Amino acid sequence: MATVRIRPETKKKLDTLKVHPRETYNELISRLADAAYDNGEFNGEEVALNGESGEDIGRNGSLQDIMKVLSDAEAIRSRVE
Repeated sequence: MATVRIRPETKKKLDTLKVHPRETYNELISRLADAAYDNGEFNGEEVALNGESGEDIGRNGSLQDIMKVLSDAEAIRSRVE
């Protein structure tokens, strides 16, 4: 197992991106890395899990736009408040 040093402000950003409080940082970073290499298209299973038709997914912006907003901790905080 490797040790990774991160700044406190980076840790706070990572904490806001967890899908549940018990998600490990390894799981979180792996999920983010997978998303970075995602081609932006949803497969049938992902569409079924989201309960939306293929036309509805992405209607609010491209995957890159959504990821940019999600990576901005300030934007996340302002949307939660």
